[in-house]
Amino acid sequence: MQQFNMNINGNPVQSGNTFDVINPATGIAFAQCQLGDASHVEQAVSAAKAAFPAWSQTSDEERRQLLHEVAGAIKANMSELMELVTKETGKPMGGLNGVGSGMEVGGSVAWTQYTAELQLPVDVIQDNEVARIEVHRKPLGVVASITPWNWPLMIAIWHVIPALRAGNTVVMKPATYTPVSSLRFAQLASEILPPGVINIITGPGSVGGLLTAHPDIAKVAFTGSTPTGKRIMESAAGNLTRCTLELGGNDAGIVLPDIDVAEMAPKLFAACFHNNGQTCAALKRLYVHESQYEEVCQAMAGLAENVVVGDGLEEGTELGPVQNLAQLNIIRDLAASAKADGGRFLAGGHVMDRDGYFFEPTIVADLTDGSRLVDEEPFGPIVPIIKYSDIDEVIDRANRNECGLGGSVWSSDLDKAAELAQRLECGSAWVNDHGALQPDAPFGGIKQSGMGVEFGLYGMEEFTSLQTLKVVR
Repeated sequence: MQQFNMNINGNPVQSGNTFDVINPATGIAFAQCQLGDASHVEQAVSAAKAAFPAWSQTSDEERRQLLHEVAGAIKANMSELMELVTKETGKPMGGLNGVGSGMEVGGSVAWTQYTAELQLPVDVIQDNEVARIEVHRKPLGVVASITPWNWPLMIAIWHVIPALRAGNTVVMKPATYTPVSSLRFAQLASEILPPGVINIITGPGSVGGLLTAHPDIAKVAFTGSTPTGKRIMESAAGNLTRCTLELGGNDAGIVLPDIDVAEMAPKLFAACFHNNGQTCAALKRLYVHESQYEEVCQAMAGLAENVVVGDGLEEGTELGPVQNLAQLNIIRDLAASAKADGGRFLAGGHVMDRDGYFFEPTIVADLTDGSRLVDEEPFGPIVPIIKYSDIDEVIDRANRNECGLGGSVWSSDLDKAAELAQRLECGSAWVNDHGALQPDAPFGGIKQSGMGVEFGLYGMEEFTSLQTLKVVR
């Protein structure tokens, strides 16, 4: 069984106690990690705080170069990291439409490379014979990164790299279900960066709570569920600690009555089921006009019945297991609720008879708003298809949900679709796509889906404070 240590101040750290990490494709432990406690939180924050003055004053060019070296280390160890991601999350090496651990690790390289090249500008407000006024963006201090189990390495990169590029130091706390790829990344990065610039601790949720409440944490970056995000805000409030929170989503996709169903159905299916539906910005509520409702339902059901589900380490697997037993039970409960509400199950609907945490890719028709499967985020391979007749009404229905992460409109009329997409109450809106992210376009939620944004200059600015400098002449 593989053993992984925490890393504090550039050194491997053991606690004397360990916990198992389960491969969700088998239900069997494949690794052991250190069970951190309050003392390790103190050590990690102290190391990051001590490293901050020198790192924040390191030249912009040197920080850029070091982060490119980190990207190179991820790339050089890509095969190992892909296997770790697949073992801890269950996602395939390749995956449906190429969305798998290869994309996660490759995307981590690309995101690091792009972010390394970003530069924070100095804004000149005034420059005349009276005075010069400049606005500078300064690093905050120690950043706490708390990451979820669905994209453990990629989301760690989204938090850590812009924080470091802006001149902050970092303490990472990965999800207990999926710590190993982050631990390996932190080890690789700590071999390149000065001691204390990046640290990682592992353990239960209580360790994360101690970290977010610590008075020496200047910023919390969190991706995960809305209830946990609210607890983090409460924890951080005592110190007025800044937060960026990317929380749950229950994204709606609206299909206009002019699409080519044969062409669009595979794209719709991929938007719903990539990473087995375990993505915050996956399409989770599919609204289809009554004129094409049955045709779309049958096309989606056919795709669900033919997608290849299995162990992510096996070649040809498109969808893997649900990542953990607790989430599998949530999906099973939502499926039962949908059946009680009169949902028509066109494909799937059952836990698969095999080892691990597998649930059949499931398409449910004939539900509407008010059903739990429509109103709640399932975060798994089950999607309701909902009939509508009036476009203004369906936009209102889509917006009525408390979440506001992403949304999409699907149509052959791109101008009309773009106009309608802008009426959706969400942080990101797509036309004829859903959930496609890139490192130069800001991403974040509104309403119960969070606050702040990630990616590009907009995202990196969240790891800084403004200082206005006025020089009187």
